[in-house]
Amino acid sequence: MFNRTTRRAATTLAAVSLLAGCGLFSDDDAKAEQRITVGTTSEPSTLDPAVSWDNSWEMFRNVFQTLMSFPTGSSSPRPDAARECRFTDTANRVFRCELRDGLKFSDGHPLDAAAVKHSFDRIRGINAPGGPAGLLESLHTVETSGDDTVVFRLRKPDATFPFILATPAMSLVPPAEYPPDRPRQDGGITGSGPYVLASYTSGDRAELTRNKDYRGFAKHRNDAVTIQYFKDSDTVFRALQKKDIDAIYRGLTSEQVVELERKGARNKDLQLIEAVGADIRYLVFNPADPVAGKLAVRRAVAQIVDRDALVAKVYPGTAEPLYSMVPRGIFAHTTGFFDRYGEPDVNEARAILNGAGIRKPVPLTLWYTTDRYGSGTAAEFTELKRQLEASGLFRISLRSKPWKQFQAGYQKGEFPVFGRGWFPDFPDPDNFIAPFVGTNNALGTPYESPEITRELLPQSRRVSDRAAVNEQFERAQEIFVDDVRLLPLWQGRLYVASTDDIGGGERALDPQTVMQMWELHRKAGW
Repeated sequence: MFNRTTRRAATTLAAVSLLAGCGLFSDDDAKAEQRITVGTTSEPSTLDPAVSWDNSWEMFRNVFQTLMSFPTGSSSPRPDAARECRFTDTANRVFRCELRDGLKFSDGHPLDAAAVKHSFDRIRGINAPGGPAGLLESLHTVETSGDDTVVFRLRKPDATFPFILATPAMSLVPPAEYPPDRPRQDGGITGSGPYVLASYTSGDRAELTRNKDYRGFAKHRNDAVTIQYFKDSDTVFRALQKKDIDAIYRGLTSEQVVELERKGARNKDLQLIEAVGADIRYLVFNPADPVAGKLAVRRAVAQIVDRDALVAKVYPGTAEPLYSMVPRGIFAHTTGFFDRYGEPDVNEARAILNGAGIRKPVPLTLWYTTDRYGSGTAAEFTELKRQLEASGLFRISLRSKPWKQFQAGYQKGEFPVFGRGWFPDFPDPDNFIAPFVGTNNALGTPYESPEITRELLPQSRRVSDRAAVNEQFERAQEIFVDDVRLLPLWQGRLYVASTDDIGGGERALDPQTVMQMWELHRKAGW
């Protein structure tokens, strides 16, 4: 995915800044008194995990449990609500989990094997468009044995299944509160995670309080968290600088990240922590559109887009060009789009179009969301429009909508070309290939690729040693380059910025780039 250059990667993803408390106190006293206020431009699209495959996971990770999870500092899944999970066969088709003793949901109902089965059955039963059912494509049946044992039988070998169980999409819910055949409608959340959702006001805030009955891997470093939702990056950044909020994640522009790095007068009390990230941005082409559905049009766009210029103008110093859907830092990464198209070349793009009998400027509409990936998105698409029109080969219209309307639109196939971001479900190349192919994928736009879905992915999932499947994933990336159904643009990095009195920022982001709110805390003796 990444450019062949060695510039330092970065992203607009996140910065966290926390307001210092006053006085002197011990660690125990601080923990008992702490409430952290976190600002973000990334509001959940839903509160029901059975219908979400997006940044709603930020909420889910903190209020629900999963059978497995990624403990802080680990890129391998470990038991969470389960005390033990393992494949019981050599073919990676039977996966057994035994639950911790005495687990219960925040409403008092037991978190037992029946609740686990209900949680998985309803994801597949609801089968929400663009929802997480696509992650369970290999699952055949869920069986229970007594109150504490669950057995997953798979249709085919799938060595990534433990990773899937660790995603917030597989959050466990009580049958009494979550209907088996439809999403929950009352605006509430009932989980067994580190926090309880005390209240939620769409467009405003969510109040999380510490779940005193929680039993899992997370160790609370604070007592409560307020998540405040903002419409744009400028507003949330001003709130941070004014100390109206204690923290920010997701939504800062690259200029704001750079400003934090420079330690200006308004930011002199902030520290910036950089974390490894695998978030990517890309364009999606709708094959049903009469224009975007033409292979020559897609290849011409790929031949013109100048990622270096895009990053330099919109995300200076905080992103790197992306030449594959599998980013750098994930094994099997390649630079397929650079290898195929090289540097931007208008003459080559013209030849591609002429070879398909297209000799007039191509009209194309590009869509983006206004409130999901930060305010830099608008500038990013303005730059893409400039590049494509400067070639003389395209006439570009830009359109945008807020996330919920944008999501509904692309799931209905209304957009010819649209921009998306991907924050990994788990750190494996499978998660940068499989979610985008097949009929029921994360894009809401079917992408049939039999070689990938019937050969390459099944082959790779038979192998528990994930480093031994480079060949399959490298071939899948070649197919992506041939089809240009997806056009990777850039990869970012993650940041946590905080005032000097705050600890935990370096541990707050897990391998799925989800904020673990429980890690944030005030240092003693401030």
